[in-house]
Amino acid sequence: MNQPTDVFATFVDVLAEALDDHDVTGAELADRVQLSRSHLDRLVAAAAGERPGAFRRRVLLERAAYRLLTATGSILDIAVEAGYSSHEAFTRAFSRAYGMSPGRWRERPARLRLEAPSDIHFHPPSGLRVPARDKVTSMDLLRTMVDHHIWLVGQMIDRAATLTGEQLDARIELSVEGIDDEPTLRSLLSRLVGQLGMWHATLAGEEYDFGVERGESVLSMRQRLADVGPAFAGQVDEICRDGRLDELIVCPGERVEVYTNGAMIAHVLTFAAHRRTLVAGALHDAGFTDLDGGDPIRWITGAT
Repeated sequence: MNQPTDVFATFVDVLAEALDDHDVTGAELADRVQLSRSHLDRLVAAAAGERPGAFRRRVLLERAAYRLLTATGSILDIAVEAGYSSHEAFTRAFSRAYGMSPGRWRERPARLRLEAPSDIHFHPPSGLRVPARDKVTSMDLLRTMVDHHIWLVGQMIDRAATLTGEQLDARIELSVEGIDDEPTLRSLLSRLVGQLGMWHATLAGEEYDFGVERGESVLSMRQRLADVGPAFAGQVDEICRDGRLDELIVCPGERVEVYTNGAMIAHVLTFAAHRRTLVAGALHDAGFTDLDGGDPIRWITGAT
């Protein structure tokens, strides 16, 4: 006899395959799992804290929220894909779940995932995320960053293999194309603080004003860092402590994208390291030789 957990896992697989089959009935889903409708309802409700129909509707609403951010179609198109026959019915359901209309949420998105006892959610681009037996830890994130470093160096070597000896040995002129345009000490320092402020605001569901970085004074940078530095560090501490490194967050901007908390932290540290190196070099040229080039090795060794 199958264990309840095995049957529930089968149901999750069946549900993932049937997300776009809006004509499928509860009885047909139960038949695919080889159970009666009433037995399946009881088992899913016990295992997931939601009856199969509610479970499916929630996952489809989460997918619709993702589509609102990443698709160019109309709200009606997204409503139909989610199984709703009208804009009005979808708006009512979405508003109950997310606390605002689809149109307003599209303009000011917040968390994608709705509360669910099972912690099973829609996962982009088209799957379901079933929680792992073990949560992603800060040590996992550190190892993943090391793996990414090794992979990226290998990719760079592969591309370098196509170059001539002259190209390989030519003196490098510093290029920041695609990262920072015409960087200055002021702009880089302001962006270092701003990056913390931007992600702190994103995690808090607030907007970030990039205008503050235009010609920002050093006094303003110092004041902002005093506020946002500890606040962002506290958010990272909470994410790691609660095992939420794999939780999805929405990154607003000209092109809205969805990332995990862990990926966001790795992004912050990577681009901050690039900018810190440029700043350390510029300060060295200005006569400040006490920052060790921005190398964290002694600072971390002394702190552990």
